Amino acid sequence: ARLEFYDAILEDLEWLGCRPDKVFIQSDRLPIYYEHAEKLISMGKAYVCTCPRERFRELAMACKPCPCRELPVEEHLERWELMLDGTFDEGEAVVRVKTDLTHPNPAVRDWPALRIIDPEKHPHPRPEVREKEYRVWPLYNFACGIDDHLMGITHIIRGKEHMTNEIRQRYMYAHFGWHYPEAIHYGRLRITGAVLSKSKIVGGVQKGLFTGWDDVRLATLRALRRRGITPEAVRRLMLEIGPKPADITISWENLYAINRKIIDPVANRYFFVWEPIELEVVKLPPDLPLVVELPLHPDDPGRGKRTLELTASGDKAKFLIAGPDARDMAEGAVFRLIGLFNAQVLKAGGDKIVAEFHSQAVEVAKELKAPLIHWLPAEGNVEVEVLRPDGTVEGLGEPNLAREQTGSLVQLVRYGFGRVDEVAEGFVRICYAHK
Repeated sequence: ARLEFYDAILEDLEWLGCRPDKVFIQSDRLPIYYEHAEKLISMGKAYVCTCPRERFRELAMACKPCPCRELPVEEHLERWELMLDGTFDEGEAVVRVKTDLTHPNPAVRDWPALRIIDPEKHPHPRPEVREKEYRVWPLYNFACGIDDHLMGITHIIRGKEHMTNEIRQRYMYAHFGWHYPEAIHYGRLRITGAVLSKSKIVGGVQKGLFTGWDDVRLATLRALRRRGITPEAVRRLMLEIGPKPADITISWENLYAINRKIIDPVANRYFFVWEPIELEVVKLPPDLPLVVELPLHPDDPGRGKRTLELTASGDKAKFLIAGPDARDMAEGAVFRLIGLFNAQVLKAGGDKIVAEFHSQAVEVAKELKAPLIHWLPAEGNVEVEVLRPDGTVEGLGEPNLAREQTGSLVQLVRYGFGRVDEVAEGFVRICYAHK
């Protein structure tokens, strides 16, 4: 465990809109767990087992008690003190909660509740906890079971892999005479092609395979946030899925479709050209304006406009267009430069496209079913790096893009939505969200 994860969990919850009324940290509650462990032992409902793990397992599989189980309560209380004072080393003793040794599920039989962890070998990440040198630590079922009761939890919502844990905890609740909360178990959620395993992500970060928990190739909340997936989209998806017990596999498009509806009305539009190819247009009319105004958002005129200055000389102008658009062009074909005019291809192929001015009206392009092509001036653009889950794409963007603030959502016209990750002199990095 690392200290920064404590804050990271709270930050992720805050981003999702889940604001806790109070935060409990289990390592602050060790005395509470010790009190309840000692009470269980005193009641004869738990015991300190010193059997080797494999030997205990053999006996449990045979529905037989281990030699420790029937020892007097006084001896178990003495063993408990030896666990706490450091006489027992790591792995030499464990507190077990008594259950039915004939239970059909061997994992339920006398389950482990507290174990010894050497504080020197495995120092706790919180310095205030390290100072106390705790040696005995509760396992999940014991700590969470105690917490749920003491905090008045009425409904437990957790993955169905915890269904066996409910059975285990019910034994402990019965020993204490407590009422068990309502438990709802949901199936495992998978996203096509995504790594969700925490252990695999940790290993990938440690090995340098991922840049961190917000690496855009991951499906962590931090990665989704960095890419421009909104918390509202995550919430809506979770509501659509619901707490069903069946395992569910969703595609990324399920999330993208929801997010697209949310960010489309708020994302400013900009031109981005990847694999840039030069386009020269000749025979331009003399009254063609050299400064073009384009809307920041086509459906929201009140948001304002952005301007692009053409790279023109005489009746010629030079542009940059995306490589895929250039490769699709054929001689004689008509296309429209968005916000400008229609042009007809004179020369296609190679590292330059030559076309001539055809007409001004957008209606002509519609009649001819001419493709709409986004573009950039030949000069004055900014370098753009787009971080995608499937790799990094480099290209050029219009200068206006560099006016956006880090964290803002944008749409690169005909390319996709994204979130501005970094803005520097002549450079913008964008984390790709989706089409």
